[in-house]
Amino acid sequence: MGIVFIINSLLLGAGLAMDAFSVSLANGLGEPKMSRKKHILTAGSFAFFQFLMPMAGYILVRTAAERFRLFGKAVPYIALILLLFIGGEMLIEGIKGGETQAVRLTPKKLFVQSIATSIDALSVGFTISGYNAAAALVASLIIGTVTFFICFIGLSIGRKAGSRLSGKAVILGGCILIFIGLEIFIKSFI
Repeated sequence: MGIVFIINSLLLGAGLAMDAFSVSLANGLGEPKMSRKKHILTAGSFAFFQFLMPMAGYILVRTAAERFRLFGKAVPYIALILLLFIGGEMLIEGIKGGETQAVRLTPKKLFVQSIATSIDALSVGFTISGYNAAAALVASLIIGTVTFFICFIGLSIGRKAGSRLSGKAVILGGCILIFIGLEIFIKSFI
């Protein structure tokens, strides 16, 4: 585990965190008065799942690679369904709620978002399957840490913009989630 390993892990973490960043931005837009504690817990949730999924993928590759390949084909569909559902719900709430409606991020929504944005990180298990267990753990920890900071920034930007945009922010946030779901789905065929 040298400098190249660390740089690769940092870059992998940044790449994997982009969907979570966009969802964090949408969450900040939807709930501009989010408490500092919730802000940290939200970023932490995305980071935890971005850490967990590569490790789960690593373990699956090491134990049941053939079954994981079949599941891997379903990943874009799962992400699309989850993000369309959450984004559509935000869009409807924003349209119904008018200008002053803020959408609270519930633990259930956060859990679904965290899984939807990190499910593609399962495939990283294939990438790191050549590592020993300690290196895979360190790579996953770096990915999770990078994700935390990127999501923290996304929430901060979203909260600031959400305060200015009022009720329209919820609609924008819903559109962002729908777009991310479509992007994940379309990228799987390219």
